[in-house]
Amino acid sequence: MNKLTGQFRHTQWDPILIISQIIALQSVFYVTLAVWVAVMNLLVGTSRSLDHLFKYQEIHVRDIPGKLIIASFVLNSLTGACGIWLLVQRTKQCLDFSCTVHLIHLIICWIYNSQFPTTISWWLLNVACLAIMCICGEFLCMRTELKAIPLNLGPRADL
Repeated sequence: MNKLTGQFRHTQWDPILIISQIIALQSVFYVTLAVWVAVMNLLVGTSRSLDHLFKYQEIHVRDIPGKLIIASFVLNSLTGACGIWLLVQRTKQCLDFSCTVHLIHLIICWIYNSQFPTTISWWLLNVACLAIMCICGEFLCMRTELKAIPLNLGPRADL
């Protein structure tokens, strides 16, 4: 027997779905980041390396390659917002998934570098990218959720 709770959607704890969404979103994050970095490296003519994805010393504004890596991360946060929109489809969960993606990225960077990221540029970039991914993901999900609600319930009378 279903009890009416006044909620828009029925939510149920589904750990398999949540773990699947995290894995899928993390995969989208790294695949698209690799594509963005590869495109930026082609523009400058630098060699491609995993250091550009994980080594926090590569994130700087001293030269063009460093700035292009920053641009890649920012563009990737927009791509990540689209990933949240397609995979999660819930406005309320955008912050959770954005934080999870960036927390996993922090852990992987920590392991890759064998030390905790300490540069202010890495932290500022990742906090900004987290915010961009969350806000843009919320915007996209909210538009979809609001589109599903019918606003006119009766016949339209033009007066």
